[in-house]
Order: sequence, then structure tokens, then C-alpha cells
Amino acid sequence: MWTPDVLAGFEQLTLDLRADDEGDVVATLVRRIDPGPVDAGVDLLYVHGWNDYFFQAHLAGFWEELGVRFHALELRKYGRSIREWQTPNYVADLGTYDEDIAAALAEIGHDPAAPRGQRRLMLMGHSTGGLILSLWASRHPDRAAGVVLNAPWLELQTREAGRRVLEPGVRAAAAINPRGPVVYYDRGLYSRAISAEFDGEWTYDTVWRSDAGRRPTPAWMAAILRGHDQVAHGLAITAPVLVLLSARSVLPTRWTDEMLRADTVLDVTGVARRVPNLGPVTTLVRLDGALHDVTLSAAPVREVLWRETARWFRGYVGGEVVRRPVPSTAADDAVAARVGTGPFTWWRRLRRPPG
Repeated sequence: MWTPDVLAGFEQLTLDLRADDEGDVVATLVRRIDPGPVDAGVDLLYVHGWNDYFFQAHLAGFWEELGVRFHALELRKYGRSIREWQTPNYVADLGTYDEDIAAALAEIGHDPAAPRGQRRLMLMGHSTGGLILSLWASRHPDRAAGVVLNAPWLELQTREAGRRVLEPGVRAAAAINPRGPVVYYDRGLYSRAISAEFDGEWTYDTVWRSDAGRRPTPAWMAAILRGHDQVAHGLAITAPVLVLLSARSVLPTRWTDEMLRADTVLDVTGVARRVPNLGPVTTLVRLDGALHDVTLSAAPVREVLWRETARWFRGYVGGEVVRRPVPSTAADDAVAARVGTGPFTWWRRLRRPPG
């Protein structure tokens, strides 16, 4: 049963999954209570990143402006889905999330066992969620009409050479003590760039998204490295793919204001080199001044992000079904007064056909 969510204007649904060695496991689906009257016949499933959960209401608003029905999936042991007895964010195989994704898709009407309807499916993933959805889309060809990846973690920060050095030790540690400690140090500099408590503009639950980061486990890290290796050998995503990345990375060693305009988590050059490996149709957009989660970047960067994403959506998925009647001059003035200069002004104007 859908119940009110912690995010104002949204509701959530608990998805019961098969129990694992830590007991009962759930995922959580989140959607807006009233997404609005415009419908392009497209459903979108969004998956968050590592040490993360869905709080980006403005991202849902962007897609809803295009007529896309937005749903966020909180994976097992993350955010809304974590239970006090569980190891946060833990899995030993990224394929485990197939169950979470299948449960979410069945709920929103995209169960492959059911008769296929007229609605199309889009996937969007951030960071680790982008890696998870890339692997899923490759294993499930023709399920999605489009895939959007927001700074996807397609390669280790030390690139392939680093993976080859780290893999044997990580695999050994995963076999001996899968939930054991891993050397990890996070000075909280990325959190400083996004949190309204510091130099950013966003408010979030620091229990579900820790400002100090989360310590990974050996088994989880081994699963990530296997995923990176699969990407390096090439995936087979049949849908068109849009990858959104910052124009540059900055090493998170000490705070500088440059961290407000760059990715301090991933090596964006290494990730960009993996984009052609995803499938035959890929589009890479590099955003000057973007943060790791490009949707949390400064407002001028977000305007470019929305414009480029909408252009890709119209070209590859089919936003042409979204239409509004041509207003009269008086009505047009009223619309302009109501729309003002808000974050989606350019899109509202773009959707009105020329008079």
C-alpha cells in the first residue's frame, strides 16, 4: 500500500524481497502523489548512487515537465529501505539488484511476463546506480527505450591499471571476511559542496546520506570491480544512452572553491573513455562547472543540463507527444507572468508551439 513519503508531495511503497543471510529485505519505490496532467506515455525508473538515497525532488519535476512519470527506486539496505540489523548498502553481487528492479518495474506496469502496453520505459542512474543499471540494461535488451546515466561509475578512479593491482587483494579479503573493513578515507569535501549546512544548497537526511561517507566492504568492492571489468570488455545496451559528466575532476585532498565546480568523486576522463563501450548509440554531454551529481550543480549548470537532456529525450525517446494548445496573445502573456524565470522556464516556453 502506498503511504505518504518523508519528501513532501511524494508517496512510497515497500517492496518485499527474498530474505538473505541478514533476514528480511525490502526495496522502496517513491513517486509524486500528483505528477500533473501532461503525459508523454513514458515511465522512468531512477536509481541512486552509493551512500545516497532519493531526495532530488527537482529532478522528478524536470521529468514531469516533459510528461514522464518519475519513479525512484531505493535499493535494499539504502535510505528508506535500510533496517537497523543490516549492513548498510551491502551486496556481494550487483546482479542481486535484479530482484529490486524487477519488483519496481512490475509495480509500475513493466513486468516482462505481462502483455506489453503502449507505455515506454526509461532508466536513469547516478554513480553506482548508473553502473548497476548499465549492467542490467545490457542483460535485458530491448526492455528500455532510453538510458540516462548521471556521472555513472563505469571505471575505478585509478583506471584499469589500478583495478588490476587491487583486484587480487580485494577478492581475497572478500572470500575471508566479506563484510570486513576496507581502507577508506572520506574528508566530507563532496558533502561540503552540496549540503546547505556548508557551501551547497541542498538539504538531506544525514542518516541516509552520511556527510562522512560510508565504509565499503570487501565483497561489495569486489562486485564493483567485476562490474567495471564487464564495462571494459563492452556491454550491449540496445537503447540509446545519454551520459552526463562534469567537464573535470578535482582530487578531494583539501578544500578549495574549485570543488563547487567539479567532480570530486570520479575520474571523469576515465569514465568518459568507457562511454563507447556501453552500446552502439551513446551520447556524452560534458557540463562545465558540474558536481559529481550533476543535478545538484549550481543553477546555471542545471539549466544547461535540463536543456541538453530534453533535447536528447525528444530526439531518441519521443517527447513529441507532449503538446499544449497555442494560446492567444492575452493567454500567452498570462503564461509568461505565471512562469516567470523559474528553473524550467525554457522548457515551458519551448513546449508552446510557435504562433
